[in-house]
Amino acid sequence: MSRKSPINWYCPSKPRPLSPLFLFVPGMDGTGKLYQRQVRTLSPHFDLRCLMISPDDLSDWDKLADRVILLLQESRKDQGVYLCGESFGGCLALQIVLKAPELVDKLILVNSASSFNNRPILSWGIEITRAMPDFLHYSSTLALLPFLAALNKILPDDRKALLQAMQSVPPVTVSWRLSMLRNFCPLPSALHRVDVDTLVIASEADRLLPSVEEGRNLVQRLPKAQLMILPDSGHTCLLEDDIDLAQILADYNFFPHKAGGRKPEMGRRRHSIGNSN
Repeated sequence: MSRKSPINWYCPSKPRPLSPLFLFVPGMDGTGKLYQRQVRTLSPHFDLRCLMISPDDLSDWDKLADRVILLLQESRKDQGVYLCGESFGGCLALQIVLKAPELVDKLILVNSASSFNNRPILSWGIEITRAMPDFLHYSSTLALLPFLAALNKILPDDRKALLQAMQSVPPVTVSWRLSMLRNFCPLPSALHRVDVDTLVIASEADRLLPSVEEGRNLVQRLPKAQLMILPDSGHTCLLEDDIDLAQILADYNFFPHKAGGRKPEMGRRRHSIGNSN
């Protein structure tokens, strides 16, 4: 870890100081512990970091972004910085790029929760979770699992990790972060000015958010964006056994050509690629 702070990161694999920095920005759980499935194929080519946000942290978007920007400034690399935000982390990644685009070379958004306001029913959870006792909150996470994940594509150990990550965040923090998502609304004109290569990954079988619709919206607003659709994946697609983020990056020319020597060669693809139209 870099230092003591409400926001920190850790290395999920052996550091590679001569490779580009790749920072996973987590979903609303903030644990940074749900990316282990992607580490094996990414780690030979990147210096990986997983961001961690304290479960008690009630910072707003600006404060969260400023703290991550400080971490990136302290670790700036000539080899480049890849920023990968999933769900809630997709919004935080966008906020970071809007504030400090010069720090990021490649942006990857996975089922970005910037579509939260397109599901008005989710706003009900703000008040419900705020008033929910801890024991009921921990039980209710079980009912949410089928909406968060395509459970048939996630191995038992990864399902357990997902559940533990969800249960690690107290109800008051869940309520606060839901309210942050409700208030997240970057101006289209600001997004048009983001001059960063962007890959938007959207799951067509996402039962939580309209991720494909939001992916198309983001591609229209971000001038250097591509869209990749996962036709059979759920919201937490990076936990799925047949999704390989390293291969996706290679397919979309997002892979660093000199980070470790070669692009990954995974054999036959185990995911499908949709059109951006």
